[in-house]
Amino acid sequence: MTKAATDLRAVVSDTAKKLPALSEEEVMRSRDAGKWVKKEILGHLIDSALNNQERFVRAQTTDRLVWPGYEQDRWVAVQKYRERPWTELVQLWEQLNRHIVHVMANVPPDRLNAQCVIGDDKPVTLDWLMNDYIRHLRHHLNQIFD
Repeated sequence: MTKAATDLRAVVSDTAKKLPALSEEEVMRSRDAGKWVKKEILGHLIDSALNNQERFVRAQTTDRLVWPGYEQDRWVAVQKYRERPWTELVQLWEQLNRHIVHVMANVPPDRLNAQCVIGDDKPVTLDWLMNDYIRHLRHHLNQIFD
């Protein structure tokens, strides 16, 4: 099992206990003008999970993954996460990330150094990309729980 899988499993297990305790009112409360409400932050993390799951799989099937970035604000707006019940978003986020743990856990060691180019960013390894996914996830979870 990769270190990333172990780390993500711990984050998901801990967070899955905390997210359901947040009320619908709390997750819809404005954080500041122009900032996402907590529902939209979790929606963004769902988008991130979907994008990264595919990156993690494709990076194992090619010598050099070249993948587009994505327009996060537009994705959140188009999907109208404010209109979804909080409980459904929490369940979706949790299940996607439990699947990503499974994908990460099964990356062969020789694929961890696969080159990945996302958008206009410099090339990174699959291992770096998986760990960056967790860093990004923690950053946004901190925004939800602040």
